[in-house]
Amino acid sequence: MPIPSRRTVLATGSALSGALLVGGLPTPARAADAPEHGAAPATGPRRVDAPDDAWRTVLDDADLVWRRMPKTWYEGPYLGNGLLGSGIYAEPGAATRAVRFNVQHSEVQDHRPEFGSLFGLARLPIGHFTLEPVGTITGLDWRLGLRDAELTGTLTTDRGTLALRAFVHTSRSVLAVEVTPSEGERDFAWAFHPANAISPRAAFMPLPDGYRGNPPAEVEEHDDVSAAVQPLLAGGQHVTAWRERTRGDRRTLYVHVAHSFPTSTARDRALRAVRDVSVLPYEALAVTHRAWWHDFYRKSFLSLPDARIQRFYWIQLYKAASAARRDAPVMATCGPWLESTPWPNTWWNLNAQLEYWLIHGSNHLELDAVTRALSEFRENLAKEVAPPYRGDSLGIPRTTDPSLVNGAASTLTGYGVGIPGQNPPTPEVGNLTWALHSVWLSYRHTMDESILRDVLFPLLRKAINYYLHFLEPGADGKLHLPATFSPEYGGDSRDCNYDLMLLTWGCRTLLESAELLGIDDELAPRWREILAKRVPYPTDANGFMIGADIPFAKSHRHYSHLLAVYPLYELTGRTPDEKALIEKSLAHWVGFEGALQGYTFTGAASMSALLGKGDDALRYLGQLMSRFIQANTMYKESGPVIETPLSAAQSLHDMVCQSWGGVIRVFPALPAAWRELTVHDFRTQGAFLLSAVREAGATRWVRLVSEAGAPCVVCHGIAGPVDVRDGRGKPLAYEDAGDGAIRIALGKGESALITAQGDRPELRIGPVTPNAPAPGWGLPSA
Repeated sequence: MPIPSRRTVLATGSALSGALLVGGLPTPARAADAPEHGAAPATGPRRVDAPDDAWRTVLDDADLVWRRMPKTWYEGPYLGNGLLGSGIYAEPGAATRAVRFNVQHSEVQDHRPEFGSLFGLARLPIGHFTLEPVGTITGLDWRLGLRDAELTGTLTTDRGTLALRAFVHTSRSVLAVEVTPSEGERDFAWAFHPANAISPRAAFMPLPDGYRGNPPAEVEEHDDVSAAVQPLLAGGQHVTAWRERTRGDRRTLYVHVAHSFPTSTARDRALRAVRDVSVLPYEALAVTHRAWWHDFYRKSFLSLPDARIQRFYWIQLYKAASAARRDAPVMATCGPWLESTPWPNTWWNLNAQLEYWLIHGSNHLELDAVTRALSEFRENLAKEVAPPYRGDSLGIPRTTDPSLVNGAASTLTGYGVGIPGQNPPTPEVGNLTWALHSVWLSYRHTMDESILRDVLFPLLRKAINYYLHFLEPGADGKLHLPATFSPEYGGDSRDCNYDLMLLTWGCRTLLESAELLGIDDELAPRWREILAKRVPYPTDANGFMIGADIPFAKSHRHYSHLLAVYPLYELTGRTPDEKALIEKSLAHWVGFEGALQGYTFTGAASMSALLGKGDDALRYLGQLMSRFIQANTMYKESGPVIETPLSAAQSLHDMVCQSWGGVIRVFPALPAAWRELTVHDFRTQGAFLLSAVREAGATRWVRLVSEAGAPCVVCHGIAGPVDVRDGRGKPLAYEDAGDGAIRIALGKGESALITAQGDRPELRIGPVTPNAPAPGWGLPSA
């Protein structure tokens, strides 16, 4: 298939410039609102029928249900809004006497950089409430309703019942829990238990010299509002304020958390917030909360015939919006729900990238904290490289706090960027370039030129600059890198594939971006030289090596040596030899048991999808589900790690639609069993919104709406001759691009519908029928 030049692919629609960074994407065209462009009868254009009950049906079906008490974080319900989070399960050691409502917040951290990001800048635990019935708990019936982002149900005791409803308000950042007791439970109680304000890593690793936990919190009463005030040794405080209001037979608990540094203003803000919100009854407060969530889900739609995976997918969208917002900190490894974990901050050598991939295809760029944070805190990135390089280079360490500060003085306290060819510290230098690939994805999916001009190009230029200090010619005439570290294999290697692959992508992207932006950059000749003379990626009989000095020879959970395949799509199997290399490398990687973890299988699923192997992709996702995913779809490696389930949603995206290289590929890797599938307003590179329906094993129709007027090449998957019609049902010119792809000229705001020639399908978006019954998520069996 003729592929457009990447310069052409990167072309933007300037009308979108600035939209993402200044507050949000333009409202996308809605299929239900726009004239349709396919089978237009003589009386006028048809409309796509996308009724509200389509979303209600799939969301209600995906609700998590509990018929028995969850005993751990990995079993229970969870609520959140990107900042405030609450996980709900039995109080440890008192499972029949109390229910725990954790209260954690993604902005609450320590501020002692001398002890590094793992201790001195770590997320700090806040505490939890216990709901304490009068009687002994004998049963429960709970439902986490995705559509309303609300927990509802009943707790039964030997003295009566407690009917409860709870949510974390999407914008007011308050946990509201309404409880309606029966007569025998009228005297139930709430109690708050402050946590020790110490890095959670202290339970797993030795403490740095001189490090100690913060002093205990002090509980204060301020008329009708209580507050747990936690002072910090570095200055500042975080405060949990709460108030319970009784209205008739209903009692509602309102909880808010505030954090301030270096000032001690959190107390006043928390007290004021609780007083302001508690004047509203639960139901009145819920109105705006539910409306936000209903609008959130309607930005895209996906239904497939595997009931368990379809439910899992919608739960990940709920989870992502509970854990991420553009103005919230980039997710720590556990999101806003801090539990006992050795990973109490943000990880940049895989986790942050995987956490946010699903926001692009699902059309939820309002959750993109990565682009915002890298832009806002770019000055801190210069401080993370060694002093001689700070004038022209940037880097991001393995771990940082929300301001992208690491503070590492040793490997005990954190992991710095390092210097190629030296160790210690470990020379893990590619993480910023990989993080900027996520920024590039946000640009490509919106075509917002301000992301390219103001964030991606200047930051990527300095990230690649760091490599330029160390590249050197070898006796073979090729440019080589000194030893660097490939996450997380162990050992340093010359010509490390992790860095060579990122360096290649970075130089190519800089050249194309400079051309697009009209920048005559003095470094452009050097970037071209690197692309021309860079040493080939080290390989051996088993495929890609870790680097020139280290073969891939042991079980390894990370695909750091395979980034050129996925997610960079620098190597895609376009030739038989390239395809064979990818297949061999993939099989060798997953062929070592022992260290494989959940995201191993999401990466393998996406690579299989790249190769068009839908059944292999589904098999890898099946292993993920059976071996690693917990009852509530969370995941753990010593502690909560949120990226893997979210990246599984991206693997599903890769099976349903791929848009790398300037070509939109519709249904490129569906398993044979998925004969029916519906996708709507799926966002692709080039800022297109894709809707498509598969029936009886064949693609019935494909619809594309262009938001930016970017070049449109689509591999539609419809057999035989096709009709292409515009938004008013009139024939639309197109060119054959080979291999089942066509090229359509679409201006900004224009649309195209592709069908089999002469076909006039019903243009309706709705759930597909599952192939077989499947258990729900949660603990649905008593």
